[in-house]
Amino acid sequence: MSDFIYETAEQAPRLFANELTAFREFMRTEKQYSDKTVSSYERDLHKFIDFCEQQSLTSLATLKARDVRQNLAHLHRAGLSGKSLHRWLSALRSFFNFCIRQGWQSHNPADDVQAPKTNRHLPKVLDVDQSAQFVSLEGDEFLNCRDHAILELFYSSGLRLAELAATNVQDADLQEGMIEVTGKGNKARILPIGSKAIEALRTWIALRNTIAPSGEPALFISQKGRRLGHRAIQLRLQQLSTRQGMDTPVHPHMLRHSFASHMLESSSDLRLVQEMLGHANISTTQIYTHLDFQHLASVYDKAHPRAQRRKSADDDTTD
Repeated sequence: MSDFIYETAEQAPRLFANELTAFREFMRTEKQYSDKTVSSYERDLHKFIDFCEQQSLTSLATLKARDVRQNLAHLHRAGLSGKSLHRWLSALRSFFNFCIRQGWQSHNPADDVQAPKTNRHLPKVLDVDQSAQFVSLEGDEFLNCRDHAILELFYSSGLRLAELAATNVQDADLQEGMIEVTGKGNKARILPIGSKAIEALRTWIALRNTIAPSGEPALFISQKGRRLGHRAIQLRLQQLSTRQGMDTPVHPHMLRHSFASHMLESSSDLRLVQEMLGHANISTTQIYTHLDFQHLASVYDKAHPRAQRRKSADDDTTD
């Protein structure tokens, strides 16, 4: 097994080095986590290792929940956000569960530890009319054809930025109206493509094939014939936000959020939306039920006579 790679020698942990190396290999080979995810887990585990060294906690077998809570409290006082603390706890739980399977520990000291609650921000979405306005690009030149296909595919199928950038021509079956993408954890899923997106993709692929170098598999390429990167796609959407008269810059994930919200409004099928988004946990998808409720509440407040009278009464009340 290869050792951990650290930016400086001082960062290399003196504790649990063999266990960490094994866990890193497990994440990369069996779990097939991305390098970014592996690095995030490493950083979180290093925080706990630093704490253990300071407290002279040298044995995995003797670690207790109170040790994890003390480190959690220290990180919270140091200004780590609730979201970061939840991620930190998740990394510890995964590591300790791995150690239990290897026979190095008999219990998981992080299991009964809870991170502070954090406010969950609802994602920004476009309404149906705004979405239609944004994705409706005109023109038959290279950039217009490509960008139109990108926008339609984002909104049609709810792809992540990384999924769209990694898509190859052969992944899209326009005859069947389907596309195969590889999401987080290298999990593949097949998604339907809407008729507008199919039309835009057909036009784009015909043009792309006259420009792309032989052997280039990427569905979306630059004018130089190379695969379009994440940053290039983000910048194009920012530029198109102004061109399409949007009130705020539109980023790729906003189209994904809009797709999910509009699907849920129309179908009320949370499991279907979960499957299409590629969420491992349905609790991640449930955030869109809050968006749907906000929409319903807004309509109710405008339409229901009791709501209108209640609102007027509230407006007249002074504290």
